[in-house]
Amino acid sequence: MIKWLLAWRYFFKRPISILAITAVTLCVFIVLVVMTVMNGLVRDFKQKNHDYAGDCIIEADSLVGFGYYEDFIDLLLKQSYIEAVSPVAKGVGLLSGPGGVRNIGIEIHGINPILHSQTTNFGQTLHYQKQTVSDVFRPQYAPGRNGCVVGIDLMGFRKPSDGSYYHPDNPIPLELVVNAFPLNIKGGLQRSLDLVSTKSFYYSDDSHSGLVRVDGAVVYVPLEQGQILCGMDVPIKRISSIHIKFKKGVSGRASVGQVRQLWADYAAQNADKPGGDLFANVHVQSWQENRRSVIAPMEKEQTMMTMLFLMLGVITVFIVFVVLYMIISHKSKDIGILKSIGVSISDIIWMFLLFSVFIALIGALLGSAAGWGFLYKVNDIEDWLYEHYEWQLWNRSVYAIGEIPNKVEMDVLAVIIGSTILACMIGATVPSLQAARKKPVQSLQVNQL
Repeated sequence: MIKWLLAWRYFFKRPISILAITAVTLCVFIVLVVMTVMNGLVRDFKQKNHDYAGDCIIEADSLVGFGYYEDFIDLLLKQSYIEAVSPVAKGVGLLSGPGGVRNIGIEIHGINPILHSQTTNFGQTLHYQKQTVSDVFRPQYAPGRNGCVVGIDLMGFRKPSDGSYYHPDNPIPLELVVNAFPLNIKGGLQRSLDLVSTKSFYYSDDSHSGLVRVDGAVVYVPLEQGQILCGMDVPIKRISSIHIKFKKGVSGRASVGQVRQLWADYAAQNADKPGGDLFANVHVQSWQENRRSVIAPMEKEQTMMTMLFLMLGVITVFIVFVVLYMIISHKSKDIGILKSIGVSISDIIWMFLLFSVFIALIGALLGSAAGWGFLYKVNDIEDWLYEHYEWQLWNRSVYAIGEIPNKVEMDVLAVIIGSTILACMIGATVPSLQAARKKPVQSLQVNQL
């Protein structure tokens, strides 16, 4: 009991403890705020990629695609763990207005809007026809014409204040010309189509997935039209990928493995058919594997940020070390008296370790409270700064970010507090051992009193 009482007394009687508490509070505040924002950005970005891709993707490496997909889709739909399947035909091309004004490089995605909305989050990304996905390729101002859905950054104007997009009440009547470069089954250009396949579409809606590379490049058209534009309608119908959604409650990893085995068996059975050699370029991936090229850089930034804050923890260790060293150097008499009356070495060590724990707990609680309060108001603070000084942490006209993530995760907070206590105890270890090794006769010398 004496070690608890003395540790508590030293904590309140030594003004230098305030320095250590302040350092710990600032460290916890900074780490909590930055990690919450960073984790929120990474979590939201992963969720957007998951929504965009579905749970599993069967995709060809090349733009040639692969055929004989109808029977395999029927096979997939018979599996008890699969909820929905969507075929997609992809290609590249140019988007322009009538007369070839302003050519923009685009990706062409031919989809069935109903199936794609069941498999991915496509339907929820629409603005005008979110509730009537089946009619998304039917322009409201020209119901008899072929419609298309464009990525919102191809057409929309983003407000720099809050990152929202300006939308008129109804789609703007606009004819868009899509020029594609169809490929034959061998990967060469189809010269019979004079190298370029051109078709006019009418703007019917836009899609806001929240992914910059998608919203700034993709144009969605009906699946059959996409196959024609990309040359995937002859000599056999082909697609570029199959997106799959699993039923709730099933294991994603196990289900991907089952789909992979199904595809391997199906590809082996049809390898001898015309165009069957294209199966060699098709891979079955989970959504994480499929979107790894865009997710990995952000995860790397998150890892680097964590490493930087580990270095910040070293500063906390050093400050606690200095504080404990100064206290011990001024408490030689107290240590000598305690040891002379029989207090054990372990109790001396634990007394100063408890002192460091008090510093860690008070600093962590203050830092957590300050960080939580700041995160709760961070978006209001940014709005005020933009209104008065036109300053933003992220320019909303450049970055696809709405509100700054401010939801504190309890597991992250627990790790921060636990790491704070550990860092303070590490900082107190050497001074505690130094105090415990002092002999009473040395501590109670006249020149030490």
